[in-house]
Amino acid sequence: MKQAVARAAIPHVVEGQVVGVGTGSTANFFIDELASLRQRISGAVASSEATRRRLEAHGIKVLDLNEVSRLPVYVDGADEINRSLQMIKGGGGALTREKIVAAVAEKVVCIADQSKLVAVLGRFPLPVEVIPMALGHVRRELARLGGKPVVRERCITDNGNLIIDLHGIEITDAAALESRINQIVGVVTNGLFARRPADVCLLASASGVQTLLAD
Repeated sequence: MKQAVARAAIPHVVEGQVVGVGTGSTANFFIDELASLRQRISGAVASSEATRRRLEAHGIKVLDLNEVSRLPVYVDGADEINRSLQMIKGGGGALTREKIVAAVAEKVVCIADQSKLVAVLGRFPLPVEVIPMALGHVRRELARLGGKPVVRERCITDNGNLIIDLHGIEITDAAALESRINQIVGVVTNGLFARRPADVCLLASASGVQTLLAD
C-alpha cells in the first residue's frame, strides 16, 4: 500500500520545478518512485538528513530551501490525519523541518495508508521538539494540558534538540492546541499540522488509492 500511494503522488510533481520531500517509511517509497523523474525536475528540498541521503543516493539534486524561490508541492506521510486533513507528524523526529517545508509549499500532499485516518487526533502521541535547556520547564507545562509527557529516549533531532511525546490526549481543536504549545518558552514547534494542513490526502487501502480533500 505504501508503494501504491507513493506512486499515486508522482502526478502531483511539477516538471521542471523543485519538489519538497518528507521523512519516513512512506516518504522513502516516494523517493524511490521520484528517482525515475530526476531528469525532469530541477531538484528536491529534503525535510531531514536521512531524506537528503536517500535522495542523493538516487542521484537527485538536493537544494537548500533558502536557494528555492518556488516550491509547488511537498509530499510527505503522516502519523495521523483527520477528515479536515489536519495531521500529527514527527514520529521520525523531523517535525520542525517538515513544518518549515510545508509552510513554503504551495500544495501539501499527504500520502498514507487507511490506518492513519482518524476521527479525532491524539491516539498517536504528539511530538514536541524542545531546546534541551528548557526540557524540565516544557515537560511541566505540557503536563498541565493533560496527558503524559514522555521524553523520547536516544533521540536527538537534526537541529540538536530533544523530543517530548505527549501521550493520552484527545485533540478536538487542533489549531488552538498547536498555537498554545508553540507559545511555551523552549518549544521549537510541535507535530500538529493544523494551521497549515494538507491540501490533498492520497489514502491507500487494499482496494486502491483514494483521494481525500479537506471537509
